[in-house]
Amino acid sequence: MIKRYTRKQMEAIWSLENKFQKWLDIEIATCDAHVVLGNLKADDVKEIKEKANFDIKRIDEIEAEIHHDVIAFLTSVAEFVGEKSRFVHLGLTSSDVVDTGFSLQIQDAGTLLLNEIDTLLAALKTKAFDHKNTLMMGRTHGVHAEPTTMGLKLTIWYEELKRNKKRLTAALETCNVGKISGAVGNYAHMPPQLEELVCKNLNINIAPVSTQTLQRDRHAEFMTAIAITAGTLEKMAVEIRSLQKTEFNEVQEPFSSKQKGSSAMPHKRNPIISERVTGLARVIRGYAVTSLENQALWHERDISHSSTERVIFPDATIALDYMLSLMTKIISGLVVNKDQMKENIAKSYNVFFSQKLLLKLVEKGMSRENAYRLVQRNAHAAFDEKISFDIKIKEDNDITEKFSNDELDSLFSFDQYTQNTDTIYNRIYT
Repeated sequence: MIKRYTRKQMEAIWSLENKFQKWLDIEIATCDAHVVLGNLKADDVKEIKEKANFDIKRIDEIEAEIHHDVIAFLTSVAEFVGEKSRFVHLGLTSSDVVDTGFSLQIQDAGTLLLNEIDTLLAALKTKAFDHKNTLMMGRTHGVHAEPTTMGLKLTIWYEELKRNKKRLTAALETCNVGKISGAVGNYAHMPPQLEELVCKNLNINIAPVSTQTLQRDRHAEFMTAIAITAGTLEKMAVEIRSLQKTEFNEVQEPFSSKQKGSSAMPHKRNPIISERVTGLARVIRGYAVTSLENQALWHERDISHSSTERVIFPDATIALDYMLSLMTKIISGLVVNKDQMKENIAKSYNVFFSQKLLLKLVEKGMSRENAYRLVQRNAHAAFDEKISFDIKIKEDNDITEKFSNDELDSLFSFDQYTQNTDTIYNRIYT
């Protein structure tokens, strides 16, 4: 991922330094396991631990000649360890180290993402309570439907993000496995007990069965969980962008005093952060497709997945980490224009009370079909003529004969749109 969208903690997880350190940790843990099984002497392994190291520049030089990164790594380690290096990588195949190390990196990256999700959840909850009863127009098909609250909109996002956290947590558990089972996964050159000892040392589960690689359905689950989470952030971003249109002007993402919106038009305050989130979500979705295609490898293993995973896993986790931080910034600093929301509600001339009138007419004994036509006629006329719906229906004898004046007035109360807010909030936040 380019530096522009990369934050330091996530970058460190996918650095070459950290990758090779994970590999070295696995090699050392394997040596320790061999001691327990009686295959190596403790003094030999002690010496290996004291001397073991690697040099990234040297690894690159060796790989440029032999075209095999694990052998290049082992050669570099051997140059530090010396004669006892013959005990390193004993009985292992490259993927034992690479795939197990990859799982450890995924765990670290996923933990960071879960922490960022928690931060965004806290910001959403705070803002949802700030605007628990802030009325705004709800829209379906982009058209005014009935009033809702800004708090409810934020609560929808909050609950969806909780589901994303649950999905990501489950995917991390699926990926929390290592394999030390050899060239085709049959433990031909080491016993299964070695795998158990190594994975226990690394605090990772063992894969119950594997080929030369861990099966890529695990990784696809993780990547699709990331893509779905990115989709939620995009959903939030698209809504904020829509509500920031000049014609709506109901919310605005934060805009600093020194920020500039356009090189040509000084008046512009554009939703550029939300647009950035939208764009990066598209990238991550593409990576999810690649991870799904990585499931089908030839026989016990090929490396068609390897080149893609070097790109998509660092990029996707770095991008989502960045997107989560952006969305936290947006939500925390979101400007909510309550007065404009009221003005926009008024643009419907109260026709959104049509459903309440429809229900009351049915209660009075009118058929639903006749009531619907009667209400629709008045609602459309009110909107087209720019006359308030309550005035229009009071001019219709077919309606007024069914109600007293007090009953008609009671139809036009906004309380119905917030009367169940506490019930919803209690479901979600307690």
